[in-house]
Amino acid sequence: MTAIPRSPAEAQGSSERPARKQNRVFRLNRVPQWFLLPALIFYIVVVLYPSVAGSVLAFTDARTLRGGDWVGFENFVTILQNEAARAALLNTLTIAVTLTIVQTTLGLLLAVALNSAIRGRNLLRTIFFAPMMLPPIITGLLWQYIYTPNGPLDSAMDFLGLGDFKASWLGDANIALWSIIGSVIWHHVGMSMVIYLAGLQGIPDELYEAAAVDGAGPMRRFWSITRPLLGQATTIATVLTMTSSLKLFDQIFVMTGGGPGVSTQTLSLIMYQEAFVYGKQGYGSAIALVLTMIVAAIVFVQMSMTRRGEQEA
Repeated sequence: MTAIPRSPAEAQGSSERPARKQNRVFRLNRVPQWFLLPALIFYIVVVLYPSVAGSVLAFTDARTLRGGDWVGFENFVTILQNEAARAALLNTLTIAVTLTIVQTTLGLLLAVALNSAIRGRNLLRTIFFAPMMLPPIITGLLWQYIYTPNGPLDSAMDFLGLGDFKASWLGDANIALWSIIGSVIWHHVGMSMVIYLAGLQGIPDELYEAAAVDGAGPMRRFWSITRPLLGQATTIATVLTMTSSLKLFDQIFVMTGGGPGVSTQTLSLIMYQEAFVYGKQGYGSAIALVLTMIVAAIVFVQMSMTRRGEQEA
């Protein structure tokens, strides 16, 4: 049967249809990109613009958010010369280093213990994670009550025969900061535990069985299998702990307000006081910018070291 030749118009129409179809598909593929626009606008208005405006404000002597005269690096020089600011920087770094080491270590130990086949492990996981559900303000008020003279902690120490070790937990400049660190560990250790539990449950049991057959003991299995395979979990846990501890504000504000003296003063707290209590918006913005740079630098170094350790493992 002989095919009927198509006219030039029909041939042109048939070639245009695939082109129109491709253009329609291209336009449809571009539609989801418009759904990013509201989130992008929100990010610019809520995050990007305030960050840039605050950074500019740090180089002024502004007493309000409307701005002030340009003073260059004068605010940053004042931070270095101010005794309270230097103490706040030292306290902030002390909190960050202590929490990162102690909290992540306790979280790992709890995760290893509660990942084993012990009785009531689900209940214990809930108990250790429950404090994370409390707002920081409530946690601060709770531990402020626990630390009160002759309060629950002192009464428990008397009951255990440890009355000689009682102290003014929040009134003694030598131990007030460590008392706050203890309350923060209690509040956040469940987060580290859950992160490590997720990492442990992703390790195949066959690896441990093969190592046991080869004669590896519990410590050897932990060091050769568990430790390297928890590299990503360790990165997440340490970065989250470090960033949250560097920005710690709520519990200190509620429990001590930075006292006694400047023994529990932190950069977040002094930034709030200078900007919103004393009305020094430019100086407070400079402290905030310094804190941001410290957080970014420490997290960058920490992640670089952790990733290098993962590659070597």
